[in-house]
Amino acid sequence: MSLADDAIEARAQGWRTLAALHARVEDRLERVLQKEHGLSVSEYSVLEVLTRQDGFHLRMNQLANAVVLSQSATTRLVNRLEDRGLLQRYLCPTDRRGIYTEVTAAGRELFGSARPAHQEALDEALRQAGELPELAPLVAALATLTFPETANAGRG
Repeated sequence: MSLADDAIEARAQGWRTLAALHARVEDRLERVLQKEHGLSVSEYSVLEVLTRQDGFHLRMNQLANAVVLSQSATTRLVNRLEDRGLLQRYLCPTDRRGIYTEVTAAGRELFGSARPAHQEALDEALRQAGELPELAPLVAALATLTFPETANAGRG
């Protein structure tokens, strides 16, 4: 292999390692959230994103970007959460073409009750992954990341 081939393979191996960590964590979160709160990881993510917003709402395209889903997948997800009374949609008062999605009081309550289980499952999944030699460096790198606090970080 040439140096370029080695770099390509190293990057590919890094991506496979990241994907393996993501899959392990998401699987753990999915099992816990479904069992204890009847939520998927994507549903929890939507509630989390909306709960952290001033006014508890976003436009649909902003929500899709925030939860990294396609517009159609976001619409289907919002429909399911709306049917459960956890979200509601309404037209933007200043731009009738815009549709806002807003988390309801019931949605905020469910998010608040699910949040500790989510955090515990995340901590446990990362702890277990950190015990695996192939994932330990990535888990350690995650532990060093810091994120700026947002004005709404304490909600929920």
